[in-house]
Amino acid sequence: MGLTIFQVDAFTRTPFAGNPAAVCVLPSSREDSWMQNLALEMNLSETAFLVQQDGGFSLRWFTPKVEVDLCGHATLASAHVLWTEGFLPPDQEARFHTRSGLLTAKQEDDWILLNFPADRSRDIKIRPELIKALNAPICEVYEGSIGYIVEVDSEEIVRVIQPNLGILKTLPAPGLIVTSAADGTKYDFVSRFFAPNLGIAEDPVTGAAHCALAPFWRDRLNKSEFLAYQASARGGVVKVRCEGDRVVLGGQAVTVLKSELLAD
Repeated sequence: MGLTIFQVDAFTRTPFAGNPAAVCVLPSSREDSWMQNLALEMNLSETAFLVQQDGGFSLRWFTPKVEVDLCGHATLASAHVLWTEGFLPPDQEARFHTRSGLLTAKQEDDWILLNFPADRSRDIKIRPELIKALNAPICEVYEGSIGYIVEVDSEEIVRVIQPNLGILKTLPAPGLIVTSAADGTKYDFVSRFFAPNLGIAEDPVTGAAHCALAPFWRDRLNKSEFLAYQASARGGVVKVRCEGDRVVLGGQAVTVLKSELLAD
């Protein structure tokens, strides 16, 4: 039999919404080039590769173009697969050894809670290229390891903005978050995430972006718990909680495909 590959929609309870990720639980480590080629074949924003080891699982994430240091939705999808497919009992914490250190996941009611490092950002001058790429009024620009955080005036701007991806590719940052406070909805803030330098035009729902958005909005809204919405075409809901230098992200997930890799 070939390798089983799961496709999971993360940060949603509804199939065909949220952010799809491929999850591969490998019997042993594989070459980087093989994982990158499989990620390109899957052609999703992220493909996660897990190998069981003492104290948990090693976990790596690949876009169709590069390996990344941190990915929230593919970690959520990985934890979901481990529990639903019997790799871990439902009441056991999932522990992932990654390029960003130890990450954990646990189930609480019908949500999965991820414990991730916070991404502290710093304010920077507004680059002329950003103004040209976004073609929208900009309030502030910050920069963290995820890339630029651009605050705009309204939720409507976040929802309708269409950045010039060609210009974004010229900027020295992995990605770009556009965000605003929510306009009187049940959410605290909304965002979208664009990362053409990572091979992702727009990511539907981005856990790693919320590691930066959590301290960003904590400082502006004077609270530490949020309900956030990523306003992509697929859309997704993220529970967010700041805990010192860590961020707890809550999401849901649903498996939509289970396939077998025949060619290796």
